[in-house]
Amino acid sequence: MEVRFATSQLQKTMSGSSTLNRRFGDIGARKIRTRLSQLEAADSLADLRSLPGRWHELTGDRAGHLAADLHQPFRMVLRPAEPVPRTDDGSLDWARVTTVIITEIADYH
Repeated sequence: MEVRFATSQLQKTMSGSSTLNRRFGDIGARKIRTRLSQLEAADSLADLRSLPGRWHELTGDRAGHLAADLHQPFRMVLRPAEPVPRTDDGSLDWARVTTVIITEIADYH
């Protein structure tokens, strides 16, 4: 799957091991690198549903985004690239999402 980043600053943070470790600690940095590897190895979002990380769609003011667990309380938040593929009932078609944009690492609870 193609992985993009919402900002160049986020991409820089996510690609630097020392930056990740400083910001999120060793465990957090390792989880972030694992989730990035999972995304890059997947053919589509559907491949992630059965993997660790509890990949899930968000609701409310974060509708249209997805998240994966990192280390408590942080989540990797991402969204499908446009155009967003939908099923006949209007829900996200996980099997046809092949490009995602990581928007943030956040504690949104």
